[in-house]
Amino acid sequence: MSLNLADIRQDYSKKELSPEDCLPDAVAQFELWLNEAMTAQVHEPTAMNVATVGEDGRPTARIVLLKGVENGQLVFYSNYHSRKGQQLAANPFVSLTFFWPELERQVRIEGRVEQVAPEVSDAYFASRPYTSRLGAWASEQSSEISSKNVLISRAAMFGVKHPLSVPRPPHWGGYAVIPDRVEFWQGRPSRLHDRVVYLLQADASWQRVRLAP
Repeated sequence: MSLNLADIRQDYSKKELSPEDCLPDAVAQFELWLNEAMTAQVHEPTAMNVATVGEDGRPTARIVLLKGVENGQLVFYSNYHSRKGQQLAANPFVSLTFFWPELERQVRIEGRVEQVAPEVSDAYFASRPYTSRLGAWASEQSSEISSKNVLISRAAMFGVKHPLSVPRPPHWGGYAVIPDRVEFWQGRPSRLHDRVVYLLQADASWQRVRLAP
């Protein structure tokens, strides 16, 4: 049975967006939309596509959960030795994409990445469930393993080693994304969507511009 993907269409009409509607600060506008997505009980509102580029110039993307918006920066956590971590070490720039179909909205964020301070990573790691903390030790993320039993055995081993308190692995921690381009997309009828992009200026202010869909 073949799928006729060309016939899949949906017209969007819930909201409108213009530069005049937007807050002066791009991250504040993002927080506003994120709060609206959470209030609307959008499925996985903090899920974001994180795209990186390695030394070979090939882009890679995966879904990661946003864990904080602090001081104008977006924070997520990962294994520093993973493929993602290796690419960020070689090329410290990312593109983030949030898609909230229930609100007919998308946000694209581009910027530079820095590792957060160790004490910030320590505090977040300590807030994670015990089994998740063991998992950070057990999984040598992105490396090849022979079977699932390898993970189970390593998790059990670290459970014996850390029966109560699990310290943060030195290879695991947070990344802060420092945005310099943020685009807000609001679906509109007839594919005449509203797009507003914020561009970071030399004086740290944001310029707002409407883009053609």
